[in-house]
Amino acid sequence: MTDRDLMLDVRDIHTYYGDSHILQGVSLKMQSGTIMAVLGRNGMGKTTLVRSIIGFSKPRKGSVIFKGNDVTSLRSHSLVHSGMALVPQGRRIFPSLTVLENLLLGEKERDSVSGEEVSWTLDTVLDLFPRLKERLKNMGNNLSGGEQQMLAIARALMTNPQLLLLDEPTEGLAPLLVRALGDVISRLKESSLSILLVEQNMKFALSISENVNILNQGIVVHTSTSEELAQNEEIKARFIGV
Repeated sequence: MTDRDLMLDVRDIHTYYGDSHILQGVSLKMQSGTIMAVLGRNGMGKTTLVRSIIGFSKPRKGSVIFKGNDVTSLRSHSLVHSGMALVPQGRRIFPSLTVLENLLLGEKERDSVSGEEVSWTLDTVLDLFPRLKERLKNMGNNLSGGEQQMLAIARALMTNPQLLLLDEPTEGLAPLLVRALGDVISRLKESSLSILLVEQNMKFALSISENVNILNQGIVVHTSTSEELAQNEEIKARFIGV
């Protein structure tokens, strides 16, 4: 993998909450057009990693390189403008706005689109999530958990990202909805979107990702292909608890 192929290059970042040293030198490299999973038990730093990448929790040391540019010091809105989007844990849609209003809040045209990439518009997003098309006039707080997760992803796509950060997208979803979400993420990969997936559901994550990193107490303790981890019972038992 050459630097030219990299969508994301996280280099030795150290992130703190007050005096608590959460990320203790995390590094990872993510190739363009791939899905990378980040696994680990609760409290190991997965969400902090996502927040550090998108600028919510600035690392005190280390750097975040996005599309070849050092973006460590940029604010989150600048990162969104440059092509990064986050679907946060807990969805965080606007409950007092309609589905349509939630979607239009995220609307941003893609500066340039290659032949393989999709330009996300209201129409293309609703094609991906036909259920939302039926619920456009409904308020966010009247949606089911699965519909809210669809809306959170759809709203992020409306910013026309090149890198999508998904933080625990299957949390609280029934198995049938988890499978549907997997189908959606697979379709997103076909559009050349790069996806960093933070997950507790190991089976789900390994089924749709190519590469995986395991975080344990703020450190990357394992990096491999998803297929290799699926066959490594020792590592799974030690760091994920299965």
